[in-house]
Amino acid sequence: MSVKEYAVVTGASSGIGAATARLLAKNGYHVIAAARREDRLAQLAKEDSNIEPFILDVTDQKSIEGLAAHLKGKPVSILVSNAGGAFDALAVTDADPELWMKTYEVNVVGSVRMVAAITPIMKSFGRGHIVIISSTAGHIVYENGGSYTSAKAGETALARTLRLELSGEPIRITEIAPGMVKTDEFGMVRYGGDAERVAKIYEGVQALTAEDIAEAVRWSVMLPHHFNIDSMIVRPLAQAAQHKVHRVPSVK
Repeated sequence: MSVKEYAVVTGASSGIGAATARLLAKNGYHVIAAARREDRLAQLAKEDSNIEPFILDVTDQKSIEGLAAHLKGKPVSILVSNAGGAFDALAVTDADPELWMKTYEVNVVGSVRMVAAITPIMKSFGRGHIVIISSTAGHIVYENGGSYTSAKAGETALARTLRLELSGEPIRITEIAPGMVKTDEFGMVRYGGDAERVAKIYEGVQALTAEDIAEAVRWSVMLPHHFNIDSMIVRPLAQAAQHKVHRVPSVK
């Protein structure tokens, strides 16, 4: 890089977002680590001088406009739209519509807001790369996950639509769809802090880590600019498909 390019990572206070911020910073990017939790971001920024914390709520348009104003005129070449999550594990017939709206607002509309705010800055710089962190849940549905699978399908559709609409622009679009990834918070949030229930999901499986997905992001964005990864599905070896997981009792 002739200049230190900027990479914006949302949901950077934990999990995949934090791991991605660390790895891109190690590879020479000035990383805007954006999330709501100021204390977590402050700790992350202490790890590397290339990481700049920024308090951001992707569901708040004014918050995003504040980030865009902060970045105006900067060499922003990467957006990793990672902020998201699952907030219930209910059957559709038992669904709480408020949780469905929250899931959609954070995952899909949050990504839309970020893309709309950052794309003009990338165009001013002369090139860019938008990475949407979706999920295999958006490709294949499963029981009791309707709010999350629907939202992630929306992100997959968003990435595909962007690729068509930005055709001819110097902006790459990549969807990265992780399968089973073990992080500290995802399952705990989804299952209301039920640690035993969360542990059952990963029992007997060497799941992917946040660092694994960060490496997929790093590889994608550091390829030559004419080389675009449209969509990458990343699963652990043990997960042959959404419902096909090989479990070994000794694995923890």
